[in-house]
Amino acid sequence: MAALNDIGVAAAINILSAIAFFLAFAVLRIQPANDRVYFPKWYLKGLRSSPLQSGASVSKFVNLDFRSYVRFLNWMPAALQMPEPELIDHAGLDSAVYLKIYLIGLKIFVPITLLAFSIMVPVNWTNKTLEHSNLTYSDVDKLSISNIPSASHRFWTHLVMAYAFTFWTCYVLKKEFEIVAALRLHFLASEQRRPDEFTVLVRNVPPDPDESISELLEHFFLVNHPDHYLSHQVVYNANRLSELVNEKKKTQNWLDYYQNKYSRHPDRKPSIKTGFLGLCGSRVDATEFYTSKIERLSRDISQEREKIMGNARSIMPAAFISFKTRWGAAVCAQTQLSRNPTTWLTEWAPEPRDICWENLAIPYVSLTIRRLIIAVAFFFLTFFFMIPIVFVQSLANIEAIEKALPFLKPIIEVKFIKSLIQGFLPGIALKIFLIFLPTILMLMSKFEGFISQSALERRSATRYYFFQFINVFLGSIITGTAFQQLNNFIHQSANDIPKTIGVSIPMKATFFITYIMVDGWAGVAAEILRLKPLIIYHLKNFFLVKTEKDREEAMDPGTLGFNTGEPQIQLYFLLGLVYAVVTPILLPFIIIFFSLAYVVYRHQIINVYNQEYESAAAFWPDVHARIVTALIISQLLLMGLLSTKEAAQSTPLLITLPILTIWFHRFCKERYEPAFIRYPLQEAMMKDTLERTREPNLNLKGFLQNAYIHPVFKQADDNDNESANEESDQEPALIPTKRGSRTSTPMPSKHGGSTSNSLSCNQGNP
Repeated sequence: MAALNDIGVAAAINILSAIAFFLAFAVLRIQPANDRVYFPKWYLKGLRSSPLQSGASVSKFVNLDFRSYVRFLNWMPAALQMPEPELIDHAGLDSAVYLKIYLIGLKIFVPITLLAFSIMVPVNWTNKTLEHSNLTYSDVDKLSISNIPSASHRFWTHLVMAYAFTFWTCYVLKKEFEIVAALRLHFLASEQRRPDEFTVLVRNVPPDPDESISELLEHFFLVNHPDHYLSHQVVYNANRLSELVNEKKKTQNWLDYYQNKYSRHPDRKPSIKTGFLGLCGSRVDATEFYTSKIERLSRDISQEREKIMGNARSIMPAAFISFKTRWGAAVCAQTQLSRNPTTWLTEWAPEPRDICWENLAIPYVSLTIRRLIIAVAFFFLTFFFMIPIVFVQSLANIEAIEKALPFLKPIIEVKFIKSLIQGFLPGIALKIFLIFLPTILMLMSKFEGFISQSALERRSATRYYFFQFINVFLGSIITGTAFQQLNNFIHQSANDIPKTIGVSIPMKATFFITYIMVDGWAGVAAEILRLKPLIIYHLKNFFLVKTEKDREEAMDPGTLGFNTGEPQIQLYFLLGLVYAVVTPILLPFIIIFFSLAYVVYRHQIINVYNQEYESAAAFWPDVHARIVTALIISQLLLMGLLSTKEAAQSTPLLITLPILTIWFHRFCKERYEPAFIRYPLQEAMMKDTLERTREPNLNLKGFLQNAYIHPVFKQADDNDNESANEESDQEPALIPTKRGSRTSTPMPSKHGGSTSNSLSCNQGNP
């Protein structure tokens, strides 16, 4: 169990690590050769030019202005200077609202920390309960609720503080939910025109023996949305074509590499072996090999594209439906189209760059089975991950290590080594075990069939949060308590075991403190250094880059990584709210994390990250719900803890807290969440009216024409400049269809159809 000096050693290690990362960043960021690594967002916006193109030969690569080295911390105030409206315009609403999560942490925990240290810490410290017990404890535990004797009247202090902390947290959450909802509506009303505002995704289109899917879609929407329907784009199963295109891109990179290598050393022609991983097989000329491979892939791509266009089975029972107005799209997306609730299913189309095209090819009927499979797989993943959690907790117990490995006892008993093991090693070990988890969870979400990157990340974030609650939080507490109080478990009666657990739970705060310092201090500082993108950029720059366009593609600005970042933040909310009443000494470490992370990620959002999509803060209800969940968990754990302390008189008052919190969550959900789910028709009509006034001759069909074409087809469609986009002034006419059940539509079909000739399914039309 970590004592104060162990935590001091861990704090020193992590503070020194953070300082080292910041110093390395301060030096590397001002080097001209690294400019594209640390400021890629400005390059992508076209607002920054490369310093390598000007200056002396040495100054192109090394910054010779020594005054800039003195101002190595000027990036911090610079990151805080950009006002929020400008930040939203620069980086998008998703990024700006994501930063609000860190600010909420500060708004919640700074007042709570001041109150806890001024009232609760003195109440806990001025007792001698642990000194007169046979429990294993440290000086840190004397500051916790474990130091209060059973049935003490001092527990009323903790009860009152629990109410105060709950009311303050709910107040902050309500105000922020209200602010973010208003920001979202204002952002949607004021931003530039986007294709997804006019487009609806329709899935599970029922088959019709008399018509193709494209014809069925056109007739259905001309009948049911005659005044607002504009066009449609069917969805193709182009996964095989995407694989070929990606393989060609990788092959082209290898060809560029060997061509650059040959240009540097013309006397040595590069060669490779054609066998497994280039380790065996016959040796051939590398450039000729990859040139022929690219030619073969080009032929395969052309054949696969023709195969898709000529095969009706490649068309999925889904389509993107475009409307003439936002109002028409909102009505379609938010209503039931058919009397059968399982067909003609509509939802807002994701932003084009947000679409996961691969998953659009998954049959809708198989999604339920896929999600059941993943639910079972996630259960077993959570269960078996308890094994490394037990290992991590064993590292935090010196006695267990000495018993398992007695020959290490002389080394372990060295004061510094002992402090290092108890104060630093468990946190870093847990961090290592969690490295591959986000990737696994994203693969699970992708298998489930979500059609947008934002939905994939939100589902992955939900599972990551649940996983951390079960394994990192509860698993660490249960296994850690078992290791620390193993002797008591063995020699006491079964009736006393719950009491021992109740006393020991607050003592696990020392483990979480070490984890916060490793992940929240050193980990955040390492994020700004961007060591991996730095190395990869220079490798690509040396081996693959031939033009400025290649150099731009070599940049890896990255994204916020909502699927990993947000659940990690929520773990700190959970720890802070749980231990605010139980062991307040943990709170300052959380405040340092939120402060440091806010500055670092604000800098990264301004200068580095380039978001792949914009959801207009659609994730905020999840953020709010998880903080409320953490609040309820803290209340239930406090209730269980006080029950082991013979404080039965407080139970009725504590039961009220989760009830009030659940009511508060339902109130916020009903009051503010609709702004994140539905688009108000009033807002849609206002924006449509304003747009018609400003741009009466807007060519909307031309704007939407190629928005929802699969990326692998866009290159082939660049030359397709069909301009059949004028609105018809003719009287509605009746046209025949192939079906006897519905023999007419109220509008000429030439005004509907697919938005792209090469992708439409009307080839067989009469």
